[in-house]
Amino acid sequence: MKIPYTKPSITKIEQDFVENAVSVGWGDRCYEYLTRFEQDFARHLQIKHVVATSSCTGALHLGLAALGIGVGDEVILADTNWVATVSPIIHLGAQPVLVDIEPETWCIDPIKVEEAITDRTKAIIATHLYGNVAKMRELIEIGLRHNVAVVEDAAEAIGSKLNHQHAGTMGSFGTFSFHGSKTITTGEGGAFVTNDDSLAELVRTLNNHGRSATESRQFWPERAGFKYRMSNVQAAIGCAQLTRIDELVGRKQEILNEYRNGLAENQYLTLNQDSPFTTSGAWMPNVVISKCRNKGFDELADVFKKAGVDARPFFAPLSNFPFVSKEPKLQNINSFDLWKRSINLPSFHDITKEEMGTVINLLNSEIK
Repeated sequence: MKIPYTKPSITKIEQDFVENAVSVGWGDRCYEYLTRFEQDFARHLQIKHVVATSSCTGALHLGLAALGIGVGDEVILADTNWVATVSPIIHLGAQPVLVDIEPETWCIDPIKVEEAITDRTKAIIATHLYGNVAKMRELIEIGLRHNVAVVEDAAEAIGSKLNHQHAGTMGSFGTFSFHGSKTITTGEGGAFVTNDDSLAELVRTLNNHGRSATESRQFWPERAGFKYRMSNVQAAIGCAQLTRIDELVGRKQEILNEYRNGLAENQYLTLNQDSPFTTSGAWMPNVVISKCRNKGFDELADVFKKAGVDARPFFAPLSNFPFVSKEPKLQNINSFDLWKRSINLPSFHDITKEEMGTVINLLNSEIK
């Protein structure tokens, strides 16, 4: 593709950090960059604890396991999600309960969450989709009233805020992704974040094969654990990216605004929206096409491909997949509607105004 939908922004800064990690980051220095990355990211988020992991999926698995979620428990999440959000629930033996999203935010609908609560509900996962921010005030109030943990999947929400508070820092814990497609990257990677001291300690124990930091005996686990630790070399890339994080988030927001301006006069197209209380980190611009145009990703895919433009579909509802749900939950009207008439737009940091112009012209010529 002439215009890819995503790729990371890698400069000499990242190369120098990695060269140093490869040269000296071994032996008793094998976790120097990892520790620095956790401290720097915690400082950026203004949160107490960060545990860097090999993926956001691993971070979510650790956090849900630390909450004690297992067989017989229910976890509520939006039907519109990438499979990585539901997989840890299934691995732990719990039951995913899939509810609808809001048509404006594309995030989990608090009203539907309230309706789905049972005495088996142990957690609610709020995914901040494409940089949009879920209604955390309402969700946290529901969680407190029912004694249910509210978890934030902030994989796509680096730079997103609610009332100036970072997405991922409001619930019992949050998780982030540093995949190569994300706003900042470590190649592959993720993070568990929380202000809960005891939860953070348990997650660190679980992530170290069940070995507690307070255990004096060597190679002595206290429980069966996991190993989702990020490597020191990956963390070095992350440390470099964090020195540029304001630049990288700002560039994503510039790209979204460029698309908004270029498509502003097209009454049949809607992009990611901010509320008066939220700021989008603008990870992935997404266009929703008006129902009256009878077009969606399937109809536009060939047009984009012929023009050399790579674009992605909106996430399909999880209830489409038999390993998640016995049957599609068609009552989740917005999840099944928006999926068919949405398209993710190219938004890599180095995309040029001319390249965005190509995408804008394609949309304006095809949707009219």
